[in-house]
Amino acid sequence: MTAEKKSGTLTHFVRLSREVVPPMHPAGRPFVAGVAAAALVLRRVSRRAGFGAGVLAAFVAWFFREPRRVTPQRSGIAVAPADGTVAQIVTATPPAELGLGPGQLLRVSIFLSVFDVHVQRAPVTGEVLRAVYTPGRFLSADLDKASEDNERNTLLLRTPEDHRVIVVQIAGLVARRIVCEVREGDKVQAGATYGLIRFGSRVDLYLPPGSRVLVEPGQRTIGGETVIAELTERAEG
Repeated sequence: MTAEKKSGTLTHFVRLSREVVPPMHPAGRPFVAGVAAAALVLRRVSRRAGFGAGVLAAFVAWFFREPRRVTPQRSGIAVAPADGTVAQIVTATPPAELGLGPGQLLRVSIFLSVFDVHVQRAPVTGEVLRAVYTPGRFLSADLDKASEDNERNTLLLRTPEDHRVIVVQIAGLVARRIVCEVREGDKVQAGATYGLIRFGSRVDLYLPPGSRVLVEPGQRTIGGETVIAELTERAEG
């Protein structure tokens, strides 16, 4: 095989690898580095222990994966903020920390198991009006009261059409850390990663009145790609 053909084959292999193996969220690098270092140390003592730690490092890298997604570009929709399973579609009072009053909004809750991608993505393009962290409990994320009682981080977003959309990262029974990389005044793009929850969690999406939900309980969602709802044609009030 000529050098040119070898180079072409290597380039093709690297491209395929990048397509198959998703990139890792930066928040996962310290964890992977720590476990990988432990694996090298353990390997000197026991090959079996070193191999086990190496497998654990690979799992941690896989857990923090951040796959590339293709987000629908049409206006007037909200996309899934996370990979997972639609657990509930109910009417509920918005998170108290936003001070929006007792009015009811449609809430779509997405449950993330430990095997799901755990980065969160902006459901709409717009501006972050409020970003509020609320300490709380660590109840199982599939319980209804987790929305009110658990530790969470809440974003109120305003779209260019003046829709208000709320997205809430909620810690779960195992999850003990919520990462949010945006703050009030920031602009976000629909489908772009804005945060992460470790490990196993829930994400709630509150929609403007009149929105048409396009998913069903039990349906799997793909963060940044699945269209959760069509928003009202024009913003309310």
